[in-house]
Amino acid sequence: MTATVHAQDGALTSPPPAQAKKAPDPRYLALRNFAISISAFNIFGYTLLGFEQPWLFALLAVITGYVTDLTFETIMAWAYKRRPEYRGRGMRGLYEFLLPAHITSLAVNMLLYANNQFWPIMFGVIVAVTSKYVLRAPINGKMRHFMNPSNLGISVCLLLFARWISISPPYMFSEWASSYFRLFVPIVILVSGTVLNTMLTKRVGLIVGWMGGFFIQAFVRHWLWGVQLNTALTVMTGIAFILFTNYMITDPGTTPTRPRNQFMFGSTVAFVYAVLMQFNIVYTLFFAVCIVCGLRGAGHWGVHWMKQRRAAGGPNGSAKDEPAPMIQVPASNGAGEKVLAGETVTT
Repeated sequence: MTATVHAQDGALTSPPPAQAKKAPDPRYLALRNFAISISAFNIFGYTLLGFEQPWLFALLAVITGYVTDLTFETIMAWAYKRRPEYRGRGMRGLYEFLLPAHITSLAVNMLLYANNQFWPIMFGVIVAVTSKYVLRAPINGKMRHFMNPSNLGISVCLLLFARWISISPPYMFSEWASSYFRLFVPIVILVSGTVLNTMLTKRVGLIVGWMGGFFIQAFVRHWLWGVQLNTALTVMTGIAFILFTNYMITDPGTTPTRPRNQFMFGSTVAFVYAVLMQFNIVYTLFFAVCIVCGLRGAGHWGVHWMKQRRAAGGPNGSAKDEPAPMIQVPASNGAGEKVLAGETVTT
């Protein structure tokens, strides 16, 4: 059915077509759903599952993450003479800006156990959030953080305070649950995480590489070093492993975008995990992700420096008159200004 409108001169005209509704930002949807999922899991954990940490620690960790993120974003905006990312869109802009810090803070608090001491948790949250501003590399023409924030914060705490803190005990994720509810918990986490990573983060290739690589390394360690196969594979059935697979290693901000590169990233983490296990290193999952993320960031810096050398030297090694390549220096959540590549390296 088509409507017509009479113009002043009597001619028949059609109304202008309705503007298409703008598609929602998949990055925002992923962050929002991640934040909702981890918040709901913490609420259920403290009320129904048996989380061991004091419930106040979760609130204090979130506040610490908010303050740290806002402080460093303000400093970065002042240094690069741009508007802070959390300003300009009212409370909606502030809400979207704080979503990554919210997720990181709850993850660090949920996966670390420090008894009645909060300061190691606070230290881990600060390290995790500040890594987004300090540990950056030129990735696809933009300066981006390359270390998984929450994984780095947890790993640093485990290295520095190993005598005082540890990873949260696996039993706490289903300590108070009945036998049937205990089976229901991992199923819900697995289904929700799979849907989230399939529809929004698009990290299916990474999960396939990670799970396949983990499966293969278990058999290799069994054949070569006599490791019990059921022990090596049973790790994959725990709630902690499912959480790690769906909500830790698949961080979209610090993992590749192309499916082939995702597969290589996930399988490399599994390979590093196997190597660390042979050296009897504990907390292997977290350290393996840190090592692979660090190697990925170093690789991007190496490619960038090679391009700079080619751009600076002509056929006879003499410097060209072409300007230095430009790299966009974004805020932690997307805003950015362009600066000379040489200036970026020296800052």
